[in-house]
Parts: sequence; C-alpha cells; structure tokens
Amino acid sequence: MQFHHHGYVSGDPRVQPAEGIGLDRSPELPDEMDVLIVGAGPAGMIAAAQLAQFPGISTRLIDRRPGRLAVGQADGIQARSVETFQAFGFANRITEEAYRITEMCFWKPDPENPQNIVRSARTPDDPHGMSEFPHLIVNQARVLDYFAEYARNAPGRLEPDWGWEFVTLRVEDEGDHPVVATLRRAEGAGASAGVAEGEERTVRARYAIGADGARSRVREAIGRKLVGDQAFHAWGVMDVLAETDFPDIRTKCAIQSHDGGSILHIPREGNHLFRMYVDLGEVPPDDNGRVRQTTQEEVEARANRILHPYTLTVKNVAWRSVYEVGHRVTDKFDDVPAGEDGARTPRVFIAGDACHTHSAKAGQGMNVSMQDGWNIAWKLAHVLEGRAPEALLDTYSAERQQVAVNLIEFDKQWSTLMAAKPEEMEDPSALEDFYMKTIEFPAGFMTQYGPSMIMGTDAHPQLAGGFPVGKRFKSHPVVRVCDANPQHLGHHHRADGRWRIYVFADAAAPGEASRTTDLAEWLASSPDSPVVAFTPEGADVDAWFDVKVVYQQDHTRVETNDVPRLFLPKVGPFQIVDYEKVYAADPADDIFEAREISRDGAIVVVRPDHYVAQVLPLDAIDELAAFFSGVFAAQRAAV
Repeated sequence: MQFHHHGYVSGDPRVQPAEGIGLDRSPELPDEMDVLIVGAGPAGMIAAAQLAQFPGISTRLIDRRPGRLAVGQADGIQARSVETFQAFGFANRITEEAYRITEMCFWKPDPENPQNIVRSARTPDDPHGMSEFPHLIVNQARVLDYFAEYARNAPGRLEPDWGWEFVTLRVEDEGDHPVVATLRRAEGAGASAGVAEGEERTVRARYAIGADGARSRVREAIGRKLVGDQAFHAWGVMDVLAETDFPDIRTKCAIQSHDGGSILHIPREGNHLFRMYVDLGEVPPDDNGRVRQTTQEEVEARANRILHPYTLTVKNVAWRSVYEVGHRVTDKFDDVPAGEDGARTPRVFIAGDACHTHSAKAGQGMNVSMQDGWNIAWKLAHVLEGRAPEALLDTYSAERQQVAVNLIEFDKQWSTLMAAKPEEMEDPSALEDFYMKTIEFPAGFMTQYGPSMIMGTDAHPQLAGGFPVGKRFKSHPVVRVCDANPQHLGHHHRADGRWRIYVFADAAAPGEASRTTDLAEWLASSPDSPVVAFTPEGADVDAWFDVKVVYQQDHTRVETNDVPRLFLPKVGPFQIVDYEKVYAADPADDIFEAREISRDGAIVVVRPDHYVAQVLPLDAIDELAAFFSGVFAAQRAAV
C-alpha cells in the first residue's frame, strides 16, 4: 500500500483523500446523475466501488432495503474473486474471517451395505496452483460490507441510497441525461427530501446499471427476458448449527446416497456453522411452486436419510430456503436491440442475476456477478471521463453474455451429476472426475475474452505462454529492487482504472543499450507513445498507465541509477520518485521460467480488470501504439 506521497498521513491509509463529488456529497438523491445503479447486491456494489474511484463522475446506488444486507444467500468465494478483492484492498482481511476450502470429500453408498454412505475420495481444491489465493466461504453480507467500505473511503465518498425502489425507466433520444427513471420511496424507509413513503419521483441519468436480481424490473423495462429451462428438481438449503457424528462436517463434501438423493455440504466461517444443499427430488411440471412449502423438518429428515448411518440434529437455523433449479440467460446485457450494435450507444446495462440464473451449488452466482459489475464499471468510467469512445460500451454485453452461456452449460452438467443416483451413472467416479477435470471453471479462470477494440489477438504466443491473451493476468512472485522485498507482481494492480504495461526486460544488464532501454525511451518521449499521447496534461505520468519493468537479473545486479527514468516516475504534488515499479526475477522462483516468458523480453498489456489484452515483442512499438489508439479517444493536445 502506498501513501505519504501527498504528505504525511496519520490516520487510516485506506481512506483516500476526498475529491470532486466526494468533497460535498449530498445525502439526498439528486435529480440528475451520470450513473444510476439499481440494486446493492454483488454486481451493483462492486460497480459502485469502482466508480467511486472517479470523483468527477456522479454515481448513485439505490436499493429498496432500508440498510445493509444482514443475511446473504451466497457464500462461495472462488479464487478469482479473491484476486479481485486484492484489487479493492481487502483480500487479506476477508480471508482471515472466512472458511478456507483446501479439499473436497466425496461420499457414496457402501458397496457392501448400500444403505450406508462411505467416503470414496478426497480431492485437493487447487492441485495445480491456479492462484496464490484460496477458495473461501464467507457470508455475502460481509462481501458487500467490504465493497461498501471501499466506496465510502474512495475519493467519491459513495454511500448507497437506501430505501428507494425502482419502478421503471425509459431512454429518450435526446439530452445529456437520456435515461429517465421512476423511483418509489420504499415502505418503512421514511421520507426523503419531501418524498413520503410510497410516493414516486423521477431522476435522470446518462447511464443505468440494473443489478436488481432475477426478478429485475430494469431488465423488464428494456424488454429483455431470461430464456432457458427449468430442471424440475428441488433442493432445500439451510445454514445451521447442529450436533452430528458425520466425520467430515468441517470439510466440503459431495454426498450421494443409494436412494435418498444427495447433499452438497459446505462448512461456513466461524468453525461452527455449515450449509447443506439437500436433494428434495424431482418436481412434477404441474407442481406450481408447492415444493417451496417444504418444511424445515422435512428437509432435516431427508438429510438424515442421505447421511445414514450418521445422524444430524439441528440446534439452530440461521437461514433456510427451498428452490428449484433453473438455467436462464438473456440474449444481450444492454438495451441495444440485437443487430443494432454500433448504431446507437447502449444506455442501460444489466448484470448479475438480472441476466443469468442457475443453481447455487457451483458457487458461481456471486462470483460471476461481481465480474459483470467490474467489467461495465471501468468501461463507463473511461467513457464518462472522455478517455475512450462510446463504442467501448458495446464490449460489455459481447464479453459477459458469452461467459454466462458457458456458466449455464457448466452448471447444467454439475447439477445433473449432483442429482443423479450412483447406480444411474455409467462410471461410479463420474462426479469426482468431472469436478477435477473442470476445476479451473468454478475457480473463475476459464474466462477468455475474444478479440475486440480492447483485446488483441494472440499473435505472439511464444513470448509469454503463461499470459494468454484474453485470460486474467496470473500473478507471480518477484523481488522489488528498491528494498529487496518479495512481492506478488499482480498484487499492485489495484482497481484504480489504470491500464498496466508490464515490460519484461531482455537479458542485457540494466544501464546497457538494449531493446528495454529503447522501449522505455520511446514510451517516455515519443508522441506516438500511449503514455505521452493520452496522459492528460498536468497529470502524473502514471495517471492512466502503470508501467512496470521486471529484470531477469538478480535484484543485487540492478542498480536503481541505471534504470530508465520512465520506470522511476515522479508522482504526487511534491513530485517524488515512485520506486515500486522496478522488479527483478527471484532466482528461487523465476517468473520468466514460470510464466514461459521469452529471454528476449516481452510487453504484456493488462486491462483495468486484470485481463491480458496484448502480448508483444519489446520492439513492437507500432503495434503497441496502434492498439492503444483504438482504445483511447483523445490525444493529449485535445485534453
């Protein structure tokens, strides 16, 4: 964490200085705003947290609840999400309070006595080292609390506007704020700015994000529909404190019984609470929701039948629900009709459960939703600040809709296997085999975006095989040269809206003439350099581009005075040197070897949301300039 560069900080360094909107933020909802976010769930809250980093953008987040969520339904936090939490500054804190999944146990009917279950397999949760971060279990409410804290401490000082219910919206053809939304003061929220409970008011926005859940009114207002099917299979889910002799009660388990269905068992944070998804069986097509009236006693009885010969006595129920599996996704995630992309700017976007629904057992709902919210938020910030053209907003639906389709297909297979009886499977190990073969998907690492204005092609795969274009930047340990401290390179990639340009140096020693020094000189001085062409006049040189260098040599062989000045920029009002951009490979765990980086060096360009956008040779300056000229809108002279 960096601080003191704007002067001495004696308080909490996580509280950034207020700027712009944050200097005099009104507690009352204004008539006009840049971005209206509907719904303070995972997608809406991360979008608000990201936009709060841009104090020149007026963002308001409304929710019909009177205050923070107390009990959340989602709880699984995949490693990709923890990487995201690191970007927002709370990965370590939330890990400390969460339950950490290290392995999963599989239970099946005992071949000698099928009425009983026996442990059939143990599988490690991350056998391939996909991430340095763990797979966690923690209440959704705590995740939202951390994002709310981040937004509150950001320069924009964003706070949710509780007690406002979204009614409908329309998009007008003209005006600076074409999104016209009707809101209603929620019952029990009290009056606000002369608006009594139940009364409506109209606000206008440049853009709106609908993160208001599976029954989204924003989705309805723009004419989108969730399309898919229902599996006609029900599950009872309960967070409970209980007495049991089941030996793996503190380990994640997939439990299949001979004739009583199955259980997905998930320990919860705090070392006492746990969650069980209990198979309630097939649901007739004409059930009309009656299965949702299944009592807690019935769910517990079914759980005991599945767990036999072990028993479960529930002492306290923290939360419970009964649901039917459904797999649905919208055809687009914005308000532009299919086939009209590029003809007009999208003004309304939907995210999270508003555009994709599926079972809860793969732990993907909250995780995928947060990536939706982050994806659209930094893009809106780029457009509203004048960094990028409005065409950037077309990439949101194009990228995230395909992710949702892939998720639905994965969840269908996983849900079907979880609901199947062991004797119905051709291969008795089908469930655990599927889990191991697809482990990268639920961990959040299968996403790979295709070519677009912000995503290049994988034209140089031999340069950095460990950084595939379109996939997330996989961090790795390096050594910070200035103080010999071991660091994870990707952990400095914070949610500040900046693009990262990682320069992996060639083999020449620092200070010698090389392609690395030539690139640094070009980036620092050429009018075609993105750093020169697009950084606003008067801003720090790293305001929009965070350029870092990683040398192949041991840190003891890198003298700071030999490093090009571009990698030692002067920042802040006092223009002091930032030494945290110069790194060396760790001889004991060489990043060049681990990430298959050419010893001739490479440029790795990473988007604000962690995804690798381009990999180029060190001398590919024309390609680098061409890529960023397609991303950014204005030259420096026009800023």
